[in-house]
Amino acid sequence: MSDIKTLPLDQAQEKMQARAEELQRILKQAETPEGLYDYTRVEVDGARIKSASDLVALIKERNAELDELGQHIEAQRALKQTAGRIDDLAKARSPFVHPAPGSPAAPAQTKSLGARVLESKAFKDWLAQRSPNGASLVIDDMMPSDFLAKAGAFETFGRKALMSTTAGYAPESIRLPGMVEAATRPIQLLDIIPLGATDQASVLYMEETTRTHGAAETAEGGAYAESAFAFAQRSVAVAKITDSLPVTDEQLADAPFVEGYINNRLGFGVRRRLDQQCLVGDGTAPNIRGILSTSGIQTRAKGTDAAMDAIFKAMTSVRTVGRALPTHLVMHPGDWQEIRLTKTTDGVYIFGSPTEAGPERLWGLPVVQNEVISEGTALVGSFEPSWITLFERRGIDIQVGYRDDQFVRGTRTVRADMRAALVVFRPAAFHTVTGI
Repeated sequence: MSDIKTLPLDQAQEKMQARAEELQRILKQAETPEGLYDYTRVEVDGARIKSASDLVALIKERNAELDELGQHIEAQRALKQTAGRIDDLAKARSPFVHPAPGSPAAPAQTKSLGARVLESKAFKDWLAQRSPNGASLVIDDMMPSDFLAKAGAFETFGRKALMSTTAGYAPESIRLPGMVEAATRPIQLLDIIPLGATDQASVLYMEETTRTHGAAETAEGGAYAESAFAFAQRSVAVAKITDSLPVTDEQLADAPFVEGYINNRLGFGVRRRLDQQCLVGDGTAPNIRGILSTSGIQTRAKGTDAAMDAIFKAMTSVRTVGRALPTHLVMHPGDWQEIRLTKTTDGVYIFGSPTEAGPERLWGLPVVQNEVISEGTALVGSFEPSWITLFERRGIDIQVGYRDDQFVRGTRTVRADMRAALVVFRPAAFHTVTGI
Protein backbone atom coordinates (compact mmCIF):
# COMPACT_ATOMS: atom_id res chain seq x y z
CA MET A 1 0.00 0.00 0.00
CA SER A 2 3.06 2.27 0.13
CA ASP A 3 2.55 3.39 -3.49
CA ILE A 4 -0.99 4.68 -2.93
CA LYS A 5 0.10 8.25 -2.18
CA THR A 6 1.78 8.46 -5.59
CA LEU A 7 -1.31 7.42 -7.57
CA PRO A 8 -3.12 10.01 -9.71
CA LEU A 9 -6.76 10.60 -8.77
CA ASP A 10 -8.26 8.52 -11.60
CA GLN A 11 -5.99 5.53 -10.91
CA ALA A 12 -6.71 5.71 -7.18
CA GLN A 13 -10.45 5.71 -7.88
CA GLU A 14 -10.14 2.71 -10.17
CA LYS A 15 -8.04 0.86 -7.61
CA MET A 16 -10.54 1.59 -4.81
CA GLN A 17 -13.39 0.33 -6.99
CA ALA A 18 -11.49 -2.91 -7.72
CA ARG A 19 -10.60 -3.45 -4.05
CA ALA A 20 -14.19 -2.75 -2.97
CA GLU A 21 -15.50 -5.31 -5.47
CA GLU A 22 -12.93 -7.85 -4.24
CA LEU A 23 -14.00 -7.29 -0.63
CA GLN A 24 -17.63 -7.68 -1.65
CA ARG A 25 -16.85 -11.05 -3.24
CA ILE A 26 -15.12 -12.20 -0.06
CA LEU A 27 -18.05 -11.17 2.15
CA LYS A 28 -20.52 -12.72 -0.29
CA GLN A 29 -18.67 -16.04 -0.13
CA ALA A 30 -18.60 -15.97 3.67
CA GLU A 31 -22.25 -14.99 4.14
CA THR A 32 -24.57 -17.78 5.31
CA PRO A 33 -28.34 -17.95 4.66
CA GLU A 34 -28.82 -16.83 8.29
CA GLY A 35 -26.91 -13.59 7.65
CA LEU A 36 -23.75 -14.63 9.57
CA TYR A 37 -20.23 -15.05 8.16
CA ASP A 38 -18.52 -18.49 7.92
CA TYR A 39 -14.80 -18.55 7.12
CA THR A 40 -14.97 -22.13 5.74
CA ARG A 41 -16.90 -20.82 2.73
CA VAL A 42 -14.18 -18.36 1.62
CA GLU A 43 -11.57 -19.05 -1.03
CA VAL A 44 -8.95 -16.46 -2.03
CA ASP A 45 -6.48 -16.95 -4.89
CA GLY A 46 -7.39 -20.65 -5.04
CA ALA A 47 -6.71 -21.25 -1.34
CA ARG A 48 -9.43 -21.72 1.26
CA ILE A 49 -9.38 -19.60 4.42
CA LYS A 50 -8.27 -21.77 7.35
CA SER A 51 -9.75 -19.93 10.36
CA ALA A 52 -12.06 -17.12 11.41
CA SER A 53 -9.08 -15.08 12.56
CA ASP A 54 -7.54 -15.41 9.09
CA LEU A 55 -10.82 -14.15 7.57
CA VAL A 56 -10.95 -11.18 9.95
CA ALA A 57 -7.27 -10.39 9.26
CA LEU A 58 -7.94 -10.50 5.51
CA ILE A 59 -10.97 -8.20 5.81
CA LYS A 60 -9.04 -5.80 8.07
CA GLU A 61 -6.21 -5.69 5.53
CA ARG A 62 -8.65 -4.91 2.69
CA ASN A 63 -10.44 -2.30 4.82
CA ALA A 64 -7.14 -0.66 5.74
CA GLU A 65 -6.21 -0.38 2.07
CA LEU A 66 -9.66 1.02 1.24
CA ASP A 67 -9.29 3.51 4.09
CA GLU A 68 -5.89 4.70 2.81
CA LEU A 69 -7.22 4.92 -0.74
CA GLY A 70 -10.26 6.86 0.46
CA GLN A 71 -8.14 9.37 2.36
CA HIS A 72 -5.82 9.81 -0.64
CA ILE A 73 -8.79 10.34 -2.99
CA GLU A 74 -10.40 12.87 -0.63
CA ALA A 75 -7.13 14.80 -0.38
CA GLN A 76 -6.66 14.82 -4.16
CA ARG A 77 -10.27 15.94 -4.72
CA ALA A 78 -9.88 18.74 -2.20
CA LEU A 79 -6.69 19.96 -3.88
CA LYS A 80 -8.32 19.75 -7.30
CA GLN A 81 -11.41 21.66 -6.16
CA THR A 82 -9.30 24.31 -4.44
CA ALA A 83 -7.17 24.85 -7.52
CA GLY A 84 -10.26 25.11 -9.72
CA ARG A 85 -12.06 27.61 -7.53
CA ILE A 86 -9.27 30.11 -6.78
CA ASP A 87 -10.74 32.72 -9.13
CA ASP A 88 -14.24 32.29 -7.68
CA LEU A 89 -12.95 32.56 -4.13
CA ALA A 90 -11.05 35.73 -4.99
CA LYS A 91 -14.29 37.36 -6.16
CA ALA A 92 -16.40 36.09 -3.27
CA ARG A 93 -16.60 37.55 0.20
CA SER A 94 -13.62 36.76 2.37
CA PRO A 95 -14.11 33.66 4.56
CA PHE A 96 -12.90 33.40 8.14
CA VAL A 97 -9.16 32.65 8.02
CA HIS A 98 -6.87 32.10 10.98
CA PRO A 99 -3.86 34.46 10.71
CA ALA A 100 -0.47 32.92 10.11
CA PRO A 101 1.86 32.64 13.11
CA GLY A 102 3.65 35.92 13.73
CA SER A 103 1.46 37.97 11.38
CA PRO A 104 -1.09 40.59 12.50
CA ALA A 105 -4.72 39.51 12.25
CA ALA A 106 -7.33 41.54 10.44
CA PRO A 107 -10.21 42.79 12.63
CA ALA A 108 -12.74 40.68 10.69
CA GLN A 109 -10.66 37.59 11.45
CA THR A 110 -10.44 38.00 15.19
CA LYS A 111 -13.55 39.91 16.22
CA SER A 112 -16.67 37.90 16.85
CA LEU A 113 -20.01 38.78 15.31
CA GLY A 114 -21.27 40.09 18.63
CA ALA A 115 -18.26 42.41 19.00
CA ARG A 116 -18.78 43.77 15.50
CA VAL A 117 -22.45 44.46 16.27
CA LEU A 118 -21.66 46.22 19.54
CA GLU A 119 -18.97 48.39 17.93
CA SER A 120 -21.10 49.36 14.93
CA LYS A 121 -22.23 52.99 14.67
CA ALA A 122 -25.88 51.99 14.09
CA PHE A 123 -25.98 49.99 17.33
CA LYS A 124 -24.28 52.73 19.39
CA ASP A 125 -26.65 55.40 18.00
CA TRP A 126 -29.66 53.25 18.79
CA LEU A 127 -28.41 52.49 22.32
CA ALA A 128 -27.84 56.21 23.01
CA GLN A 129 -31.14 57.47 21.57
CA ARG A 130 -33.38 54.60 22.80
CA SER A 131 -35.28 54.87 19.53
CA PRO A 132 -38.63 53.01 19.71
CA ASN A 133 -38.17 52.10 16.05
CA GLY A 134 -35.20 49.89 16.89
CA ALA A 135 -32.03 49.58 14.83
CA SER A 136 -31.10 47.65 11.70
CA LEU A 137 -27.61 46.26 11.23
CA VAL A 138 -26.48 44.45 8.09
CA ILE A 139 -23.15 42.61 8.11
CA ASP A 140 -22.81 41.67 4.46
CA ASP A 141 -19.11 40.79 4.41
CA MET A 142 -19.57 37.73 6.62
CA MET A 143 -21.22 34.58 5.29
CA PRO A 144 -23.04 32.01 7.44
CA SER A 145 -20.18 29.62 6.78
CA ASP A 146 -17.80 32.19 8.34
CA PHE A 147 -20.09 32.37 11.34
CA LEU A 148 -19.99 28.60 11.94
CA ALA A 149 -16.66 28.68 13.76
CA LYS A 150 -17.97 31.36 16.12
CA ALA A 151 -21.36 29.74 16.55
CA GLY A 152 -19.79 26.51 17.80
CA ALA A 153 -17.91 28.12 20.71
CA PHE A 154 -18.77 26.86 24.15
CA GLU A 155 -18.29 30.10 26.06
CA THR A 156 -21.59 31.98 26.05
CA PHE A 157 -21.69 34.07 29.24
CA GLY A 158 -18.04 35.07 29.33
CA ARG A 159 -16.00 34.96 32.51
CA LYS A 160 -17.74 36.44 35.56
CA ALA A 161 -16.55 36.63 39.16
CA LEU A 162 -19.06 36.59 42.03
CA MET A 163 -18.04 37.50 45.58
CA SER A 164 -20.40 36.80 48.48
CA THR A 165 -20.05 38.33 52.01
CA THR A 166 -21.86 37.43 55.23
CA ALA A 167 -20.84 38.39 58.76
CA GLY A 168 -17.23 39.46 58.88
CA TYR A 169 -14.94 39.26 55.87
CA ALA A 170 -15.80 36.22 53.77
CA PRO A 171 -13.38 34.63 51.30
CA GLU A 172 -13.78 35.41 47.63
CA SER A 173 -15.70 32.86 45.52
CA ILE A 174 -14.83 32.72 41.84
CA ARG A 175 -17.24 31.15 39.38
CA LEU A 176 -15.75 28.81 36.79
CA PRO A 177 -15.50 30.31 33.30
CA GLY A 178 -18.05 29.40 30.67
CA MET A 179 -21.10 27.26 31.22
CA VAL A 180 -22.43 23.74 30.69
CA GLU A 181 -24.28 23.68 27.39
CA ALA A 182 -27.60 21.85 27.07
CA ALA A 183 -27.36 18.66 25.03
CA THR A 184 -28.46 19.20 21.42
CA ARG A 185 -27.95 17.62 18.02
CA PRO A 186 -24.78 18.96 16.37
CA ILE A 187 -24.43 20.08 12.75
CA GLN A 188 -23.78 16.87 10.84
CA LEU A 189 -24.28 17.34 7.08
CA LEU A 190 -23.18 20.86 6.10
CA ASP A 191 -19.48 20.00 6.32
CA ILE A 192 -19.69 17.74 3.26
CA ILE A 193 -21.91 19.98 1.07
CA PRO A 194 -19.94 22.31 -1.26
CA LEU A 195 -20.66 26.02 -0.75
CA GLY A 196 -21.26 28.76 -3.31
CA ALA A 197 -22.48 32.37 -3.29
CA THR A 198 -25.32 34.08 -5.14
CA ASP A 199 -26.61 37.67 -5.23
CA GLN A 200 -30.04 36.82 -6.67
CA ALA A 201 -33.40 35.71 -5.29
CA SER A 202 -33.22 32.46 -7.28
CA VAL A 203 -30.43 30.27 -8.61
CA LEU A 204 -30.90 29.77 -12.37
CA TYR A 205 -28.95 27.18 -14.33
CA MET A 206 -29.16 25.21 -17.56
CA GLU A 207 -29.64 21.44 -17.58
CA GLU A 208 -28.92 19.18 -20.53
CA THR A 209 -32.13 17.16 -20.82
CA THR A 210 -31.36 15.25 -24.04
CA ARG A 211 -28.00 13.81 -25.00
CA THR A 212 -28.24 11.30 -27.81
CA HIS A 213 -24.97 10.41 -29.53
CA GLY A 214 -25.57 9.18 -33.06
CA ALA A 215 -21.95 8.68 -34.07
CA ALA A 216 -21.66 5.67 -36.42
CA GLU A 217 -19.48 4.24 -39.15
CA THR A 218 -20.37 5.73 -42.55
CA ALA A 219 -19.55 4.53 -46.05
CA GLU A 220 -17.87 6.86 -48.53
CA GLY A 221 -20.44 9.30 -49.85
CA GLY A 222 -23.02 8.22 -47.26
CA ALA A 223 -25.07 10.54 -45.07
CA TYR A 224 -23.50 11.58 -41.79
CA ALA A 225 -24.92 10.18 -38.56
CA GLU A 226 -26.80 12.71 -36.46
CA SER A 227 -26.85 13.41 -32.70
CA ALA A 228 -29.49 15.22 -30.66
CA PHE A 229 -28.98 17.58 -27.70
CA ALA A 230 -31.53 19.71 -25.80
CA PHE A 231 -31.44 22.01 -22.79
CA ALA A 232 -33.86 23.38 -20.21
CA GLN A 233 -33.55 26.25 -17.72
CA ARG A 234 -34.00 25.32 -14.05
CA SER A 235 -34.64 27.60 -11.08
CA VAL A 236 -34.27 27.09 -7.32
CA ALA A 237 -35.63 29.83 -5.05
CA VAL A 238 -33.53 31.22 -2.20
CA ALA A 239 -35.18 30.49 1.17
CA LYS A 240 -34.84 32.35 4.48
CA ILE A 241 -34.09 30.78 7.86
CA THR A 242 -34.62 32.89 11.00
CA ASP A 243 -34.16 32.80 14.76
CA SER A 244 -34.81 35.31 17.55
CA LEU A 245 -34.87 35.78 21.33
CA PRO A 246 -36.19 38.56 23.59
CA VAL A 247 -33.69 40.14 26.01
CA THR A 248 -33.93 42.74 28.77
CA ASP A 249 -32.35 46.19 28.85
CA GLU A 250 -29.90 44.94 31.47
CA GLN A 251 -28.73 42.09 29.24
CA LEU A 252 -28.28 44.41 26.29
CA ALA A 253 -26.13 46.64 28.49
CA ASP A 254 -23.97 43.66 29.41
CA ALA A 255 -21.74 43.55 26.32
CA PRO A 256 -20.09 40.12 26.94
CA PHE A 257 -23.49 38.50 27.36
CA VAL A 258 -24.87 40.05 24.15
CA GLU A 259 -21.82 38.86 22.23
CA GLY A 260 -22.06 35.30 23.55
CA TYR A 261 -25.81 35.23 23.00
CA ILE A 262 -25.55 36.29 19.33
CA ASN A 263 -22.59 34.01 18.58
CA ASN A 264 -24.00 30.84 20.11
CA ARG A 265 -27.76 30.78 20.40
CA LEU A 266 -28.87 32.53 17.21
CA GLY A 267 -26.01 31.47 14.97
CA PHE A 268 -26.09 27.82 15.94
CA GLY A 269 -29.90 27.70 15.74
CA VAL A 270 -29.94 29.02 12.17
CA ARG A 271 -27.13 26.71 11.04
CA ARG A 272 -28.67 23.64 12.67
CA ARG A 273 -32.01 24.28 10.95
CA LEU A 274 -30.19 24.68 7.63
CA ASP A 275 -28.40 21.39 8.27
CA GLN A 276 -31.76 19.65 8.74
CA GLN A 277 -33.44 21.32 5.75
CA CYS A 278 -30.64 20.33 3.38
CA LEU A 279 -31.47 16.69 4.04
CA VAL A 280 -35.23 16.45 4.70
CA GLY A 281 -36.75 19.83 3.72
CA ASP A 282 -39.91 19.17 1.68
CA GLY A 283 -39.52 22.10 -0.73
CA THR A 284 -42.93 23.57 0.04
CA ALA A 285 -42.43 27.32 0.50
CA PRO A 286 -40.79 28.60 2.62
CA ASN A 287 -38.94 25.29 3.07
CA ILE A 288 -35.74 24.31 1.27
CA ARG A 289 -36.01 21.20 -0.89
CA GLY A 290 -33.65 18.72 0.76
CA ILE A 291 -31.80 15.87 -0.91
CA LEU A 292 -34.30 13.21 0.18
CA SER A 293 -37.21 15.24 -1.25
CA THR A 294 -35.55 15.87 -4.61
CA SER A 295 -37.29 14.26 -7.56
CA GLY A 296 -35.05 11.92 -9.51
CA ILE A 297 -32.79 10.54 -6.79
CA GLN A 298 -32.38 6.78 -7.01
CA THR A 299 -33.71 4.37 -4.40
CA ARG A 300 -33.76 0.67 -3.69
CA ALA A 301 -35.03 -1.58 -0.91
CA LYS A 302 -32.54 -3.76 0.95
CA GLY A 303 -34.76 -6.79 0.41
CA THR A 304 -32.97 -10.08 1.01
CA ASP A 305 -29.52 -8.52 0.60
CA ALA A 306 -27.23 -7.93 3.54
CA ALA A 307 -27.12 -4.22 4.42
CA MET A 308 -23.52 -3.91 3.22
CA ASP A 309 -24.37 -5.61 -0.10
CA ALA A 310 -27.36 -3.30 -0.69
CA ILE A 311 -25.20 -0.24 -0.04
CA PHE A 312 -22.55 -1.47 -2.48
CA LYS A 313 -25.24 -1.98 -5.15
CA ALA A 314 -26.40 1.62 -4.55
CA MET A 315 -22.80 2.79 -5.08
CA THR A 316 -22.75 0.89 -8.37
CA SER A 317 -26.00 2.58 -9.46
CA VAL A 318 -24.57 6.01 -8.64
CA ARG A 319 -21.68 5.16 -10.97
CA THR A 320 -23.60 3.53 -13.82
CA VAL A 321 -26.90 5.45 -13.77
CA GLY A 322 -25.90 8.74 -12.14
CA ARG A 323 -22.52 8.72 -13.89
CA ALA A 324 -20.89 10.09 -10.75
CA LEU A 325 -18.33 8.85 -8.23
CA PRO A 326 -19.86 8.21 -4.78
CA THR A 327 -18.00 10.17 -2.09
CA HIS A 328 -19.97 9.73 1.17
CA LEU A 329 -22.41 7.43 2.95
CA VAL A 330 -24.96 9.12 5.24
CA MET A 331 -26.76 6.93 7.78
CA HIS A 332 -28.30 6.98 11.25
CA PRO A 333 -25.92 6.13 14.14
CA GLY A 334 -28.16 3.17 15.03
CA ASP A 335 -27.75 1.69 11.54
CA TRP A 336 -23.99 2.17 11.58
CA GLN A 337 -23.93 0.47 14.98
CA GLU A 338 -25.52 -2.66 13.48
CA ILE A 339 -22.94 -2.79 10.68
CA ARG A 340 -20.00 -2.06 13.00
CA LEU A 341 -21.05 -4.95 15.29
CA THR A 342 -21.24 -7.53 12.47
CA LYS A 343 -19.65 -10.85 13.56
CA THR A 344 -18.56 -14.14 12.03
CA THR A 345 -20.38 -17.36 12.93
CA ASP A 346 -17.96 -17.90 15.81
CA GLY A 347 -18.33 -14.40 17.26
CA VAL A 348 -15.35 -12.53 15.79
CA TYR A 349 -16.06 -8.88 14.87
CA ILE A 350 -15.68 -8.24 11.13
CA PHE A 351 -14.69 -4.59 11.55
CA GLY A 352 -12.12 -5.17 14.27
CA SER A 353 -11.87 -6.01 17.95
CA PRO A 354 -13.89 -4.01 20.52
CA THR A 355 -10.52 -2.69 21.74
CA GLU A 356 -10.08 -0.90 18.40
CA ALA A 357 -11.95 2.17 17.17
CA GLY A 358 -12.11 0.74 13.66
CA PRO A 359 -12.48 2.82 10.47
CA GLU A 360 -15.73 4.74 10.02
CA ARG A 361 -15.81 3.73 6.37
CA LEU A 362 -17.76 1.26 4.29
CA TRP A 363 -16.52 0.16 0.85
CA GLY A 364 -13.98 2.99 1.07
CA LEU A 365 -16.60 5.72 1.66
CA PRO A 366 -16.49 7.82 4.85
CA VAL A 367 -19.61 7.23 6.96
CA VAL A 368 -21.42 10.42 8.03
CA GLN A 369 -23.52 9.58 11.07
CA ASN A 370 -26.64 11.74 10.92
CA GLU A 371 -29.57 11.78 13.35
CA VAL A 372 -31.94 13.57 10.96
CA ILE A 373 -32.12 10.72 8.45
CA SER A 374 -34.68 8.06 9.43
CA GLU A 375 -33.28 4.94 11.03
CA GLY A 376 -33.40 2.15 8.46
CA THR A 377 -32.51 4.42 5.51
CA ALA A 378 -29.01 5.10 4.15
CA LEU A 379 -27.98 7.70 1.55
CA VAL A 380 -25.11 7.15 -0.88
CA GLY A 381 -24.14 10.30 -2.74
CA SER A 382 -21.55 12.11 -4.82
CA PHE A 383 -21.10 15.33 -2.84
CA GLU A 384 -19.14 17.09 -5.57
CA PRO A 385 -19.73 20.74 -6.61
CA SER A 386 -20.75 19.51 -10.07
CA TRP A 387 -23.74 17.61 -8.62
CA ILE A 388 -24.75 19.56 -5.48
CA THR A 389 -24.02 23.04 -4.06
CA LEU A 390 -25.43 25.13 -1.21
CA PHE A 391 -25.65 28.76 -2.37
CA GLU A 392 -25.66 31.47 0.32
CA ARG A 393 -27.50 34.69 -0.58
CA ARG A 394 -25.91 37.12 1.89
CA GLY A 395 -24.24 37.50 5.25
CA ILE A 396 -25.88 37.38 8.66
CA ASP A 397 -28.51 40.11 9.17
CA ILE A 398 -28.80 41.16 12.84
CA GLN A 399 -31.60 43.46 14.00
CA VAL A 400 -32.57 44.77 17.44
CA GLY A 401 -35.97 46.34 18.09
CA TYR A 402 -39.29 46.39 19.95
CA ARG A 403 -42.36 44.21 19.42
CA ASP A 404 -45.77 44.27 21.10
CA ASP A 405 -45.44 45.87 24.58
CA GLN A 406 -41.69 45.35 24.98
CA PHE A 407 -41.06 49.13 25.21
CA VAL A 408 -42.97 49.47 28.51
CA ARG A 409 -41.53 46.22 29.89
CA GLY A 410 -37.91 47.16 29.25
CA THR A 411 -37.19 44.36 26.81
CA ARG A 412 -36.18 44.10 23.18
CA THR A 413 -35.93 41.36 20.57
CA VAL A 414 -32.69 40.41 18.85
CA ARG A 415 -33.17 38.46 15.63
CA ALA A 416 -30.91 36.81 13.04
CA ASP A 417 -31.57 35.37 9.62
CA MET A 418 -29.80 34.02 6.56
CA ARG A 419 -30.86 33.14 3.01
CA ALA A 420 -29.71 30.11 1.05
CA ALA A 421 -30.66 27.72 -1.73
CA LEU A 422 -29.69 24.06 -2.09
CA VAL A 423 -29.29 22.97 -5.71
CA VAL A 424 -29.04 19.28 -6.58
CA PHE A 425 -27.80 19.50 -10.16
CA ARG A 426 -27.87 15.75 -10.79
CA PRO A 427 -30.41 13.89 -8.61
CA ALA A 428 -29.29 10.49 -9.95
CA ALA A 429 -25.92 11.06 -8.25
CA PHE A 430 -27.71 10.28 -4.96
CA HIS A 431 -29.20 6.92 -3.97
CA THR A 432 -31.16 5.83 -0.90
CA VAL A 433 -31.30 2.30 0.51
CA THR A 434 -34.34 1.51 2.65
CA GLY A 435 -34.97 -1.27 5.13
CA ILE A 436 -31.36 -1.67 6.26
